[in-house]
Amino acid sequence: MSDDAGPDLPSGILAVLIVGAGFSGLAMGIRCRQAGLGPFLILDKGDGIGGTWHANTYPGAACDIPSHLYSLSYVPKSDWSRLYPQQAEIKAYLEETAREHGLLPHLRLRTAVTGLAWDEAEALWRVETSRGPLLARAVVAGMGGLHHPALPDIPGRDSFAGAAFHSAAWDHACELRGKRVGVIGTGASAVQFVPLVAHEAAHLTLFQRTPAWIMPKRDRPIGERAQAAYRRLPLARRLFRERLFWIHELRALLGFTRVSKLTDQAEAIARRHLARAVPDRALREKLTPRYRLGCKRVLISDDFYPALMRETVTLETGRIARITPGGAVMEDGSEHALDVLVYATGFDVTGSFRSLPVTGRGGLTLAEAWRDGMGAFQGIAVAGFPNLFLLMGPNTGLGHNSVILMIEAQVEHALSGLLALKRRGLSAMEVRPEAQARFLAGVQARLADSIWQAGGCRSWYQDETGRNAAIWPGSVLAYRRGARRARLSDYRLR
Repeated sequence: MSDDAGPDLPSGILAVLIVGAGFSGLAMGIRCRQAGLGPFLILDKGDGIGGTWHANTYPGAACDIPSHLYSLSYVPKSDWSRLYPQQAEIKAYLEETAREHGLLPHLRLRTAVTGLAWDEAEALWRVETSRGPLLARAVVAGMGGLHHPALPDIPGRDSFAGAAFHSAAWDHACELRGKRVGVIGTGASAVQFVPLVAHEAAHLTLFQRTPAWIMPKRDRPIGERAQAAYRRLPLARRLFRERLFWIHELRALLGFTRVSKLTDQAEAIARRHLARAVPDRALREKLTPRYRLGCKRVLISDDFYPALMRETVTLETGRIARITPGGAVMEDGSEHALDVLVYATGFDVTGSFRSLPVTGRGGLTLAEAWRDGMGAFQGIAVAGFPNLFLLMGPNTGLGHNSVILMIEAQVEHALSGLLALKRRGLSAMEVRPEAQARFLAGVQARLADSIWQAGGCRSWYQDETGRNAAIWPGSVLAYRRGARRARLSDYRLR
């Protein structure tokens, strides 16, 4: 499936152009096909289906949301092998989803969008791609914000003589056995691959800037008997998914979006988890966060802390002064000799969206519209950009539940609006500036005293000014209630 980019691009006008072949893009494609909205096309710059689950192949890559919840509600899978799915199984699920729902003829891989410009006179988008131009009445941007790896600005970074790569572009040809490996970063990716790398490397040095709150994972296989039951009894599978939803949703409904007594209780669980795995008091002190749980992404792992107890692993909490051809020099003058350097430094989320090459009505670019900060109505529509819909746009990320639930609501929002245009014989819809401003004011007001803003940390949820442009500050129920269907009164139609 990754060997062929697909047939030539169509020359006619598309009803919908979908950018991205991960969960978002495939979900939109499925619903367009079911609703008879077409012709549509799905583009992806990568060479395979899956989005982030195609691109991220580092050792131990997995999801931190249970598999039966981290899947499309209208594409159920009864035979998930584990409670928490691993990368290969999620990618296979997405590939099978594309096949089963007839999306392969609508898919073009290795096709990057290099420019989008709204033609006001023709009421369509003129699209430039790496394989030629396209015309589309509407564009749905489903590539999300986790596809531009962020690299730290450390002096001498390019001088390192050994193998160096970001976790999102893992070099599987690089042999780690017997090597001195340095890992910069202790976020969600590092927590997954560090235990496996520590097992192979002669020595691993983990450079930690800020410790993370880590909760027990308690992953387990899903046996054949349970898989068979879910296959024979779809109601049992749906009830299991519903149970998982409410377990996660209650975190928001009970107040985990604010600093509260529940925060204290959760921190106590995390501290016990740390204490059981790390008897060394000095090491435990280095691994204890100084901010409130939930301010940064809460991680889950049962093997990260034990990996740090190995004699061949060093946790370095000092600041790196510079990188040299042979390793890293710390601010105190000490040096770590390294053969391989892995950057587990996350993604440039705000930069990913701002760099979208989009020009809307009247020559307004998306970068100009977001000069004072990213923002979109329901995280989906931006004033000045007719017939453009964002999936997993600003302030739609979650800290407590499955983002697939958010994606499904956003897809329904875009679909309902486009179907309304079709029914009425209209050509364009653009969110009203006052509706967008009202929505964004409400989001920022709720974020002001949230755990993400008042929890004592800086995180990738925030832009360079400290404004949170990533997280939804409430429950999934609240978001779906407001966003699942486009209210035409919030839009200008023509």
